[in-house]
Amino acid sequence: MKLSELLEMLRKQAKSIDVSGCDFLAVQFNMKDIDKSDIDNPDQQKNPGVFYIEVKDNKISIEPYEYNDRNCSITMKMTDFIKMMNGKLDAVAAFTVGKLKVDGDISKAIEFSKLIKK
Repeated sequence: MKLSELLEMLRKQAKSIDVSGCDFLAVQFNMKDIDKSDIDNPDQQKNPGVFYIEVKDNKISIEPYEYNDRNCSITMKMTDFIKMMNGKLDAVAAFTVGKLKVDGDISKAIEFSKLIKK
């Protein structure tokens, strides 16, 4: 799956997520199994597989860029990320077995995992 296809899938899923109880959340994702051939946007060739999800003002934004003021970053394989987003892989279980790595505020990563379970 190309990164642009993944982001489009996430944007569609985001429309059904209730973020009313979340003031602000910025999570950067690093898909470690994406290479330059999976990127449609030439601007992303420098950092293939990097995107962010931001919750702000009761809206979810998903963009294919680094987020410098992020709460945390999550690194994992795209196949595992898709399973997690589709409810087939629990985020805590993925973290426990090393499929998911968190840098930064782990409580924000947990908050994100609760949002996607809704």
